[in-house]
Amino acid sequence: MSFELSAKAKELQRRLQRFMAAYLYPNEQRFHEEVARERWKPTKIVEELKSKARDEGLWNLFLPRDPNGAGLTNLEYAPLCEIMGRSHMAPEVFNCSAPDTGNMEVLARYGTLEQKEKWLKPLLAGEIRSCFAMTEPDVASSDATNISASIVRDGEDYLINGRKWWSSGAGDPRCKIAIFMGKSDPAAPAHKQQSMILVPLDTPGVAIVRLLTVFGYDHAPHGHAEINFENVRVPATNMLLGEGRGFEIAQGRLGPGRIHHCMRCIGIAERALEAMCKRVESRVAFGKPLAKQGTIRAGIAESRMEIEQARLLTLKAAYMMDTVGNKAARAEIAMIKVVAPNVALRVLDRAIQAHGGAGVSQDTFLASSWAMARTLRLADGPDEVHVESIAKWELAKNKNTEGTSEPR
Repeated sequence: MSFELSAKAKELQRRLQRFMAAYLYPNEQRFHEEVARERWKPTKIVEELKSKARDEGLWNLFLPRDPNGAGLTNLEYAPLCEIMGRSHMAPEVFNCSAPDTGNMEVLARYGTLEQKEKWLKPLLAGEIRSCFAMTEPDVASSDATNISASIVRDGEDYLINGRKWWSSGAGDPRCKIAIFMGKSDPAAPAHKQQSMILVPLDTPGVAIVRLLTVFGYDHAPHGHAEINFENVRVPATNMLLGEGRGFEIAQGRLGPGRIHHCMRCIGIAERALEAMCKRVESRVAFGKPLAKQGTIRAGIAESRMEIEQARLLTLKAAYMMDTVGNKAARAEIAMIKVVAPNVALRVLDRAIQAHGGAGVSQDTFLASSWAMARTLRLADGPDEVHVESIAKWELAKNKNTEGTSEPR
């Protein structure tokens, strides 16, 4: 198993790091100031940097199978995603932010020519944004078979009814399209009941009820919306792949998305550890620098060890997805989805502690990053679901190999 990057990937890594140093980090404060002035409008700085990133060929780096993407494997893209994860504004600048990346991959892989022309093309150009309407407030959506929103055929159309929440990105005025998951055939087998369909957000009957906060953060201008769909009528041609294939699409969408989330977690953990080291070198307490305090040094060492372990496991999952496929890599994908956010949270917590009052304030990136990382223990399946799956596969593997292993 080799994690050696291609020359192309290494060059993109160098260019991305230079871009971040020259344009991203110096403009983070400007980004926050612009958001504070006009919370639910696209920021000028991000739009300026999007144009610059596109001109420098640092655009749609995530997309592997489309001429509009960089053509990278999951393993090649993973380190780039880690770099982008270091800054809240970076993924959008390179048109690599969730949920657009997952939605673009769905359209690229499963969309019709008409769907691609109408929705994928402007998404790839960064002209519009999208959301993913799956989770529902009235059921335990950790079990997606519980989803109760309906997609009912009515002549040449489908009628859609249901209430969704945590539709991330729907607060952005540029969000024009939702991928909606609902039941199209309640009588079918459990994993064939669901379908996914494209719903333009300006369709009559679509109403944003409210924008949700995450530990008090509204994540403007992106936002996380609760949306009501009441007798929403869309053409039958908006159906993705076909009725009853929602779970199939979801599995194709979630594998790469989890790699992206996990590598971004590792990126922010790296930045938090760097900030912690700088802080404790510059602060004195009880007669000596914090960097000479034993508990602080232990926290630094633990952070480095945990980050390295999380990165290696995530790269292994990416490698396996590339070489043996998502299904064969399902245990590794589940493991990283548990490990990476938890590692990021522990490293961020130590950095917050080392920064004292500043760590929980808006004066550093630490508090908001902690809130975002904490949500990932719920997003794309809560920890408990992944842990249960890992245990199930491990027990089955042990049962199948019982009596064949060498004595220890």
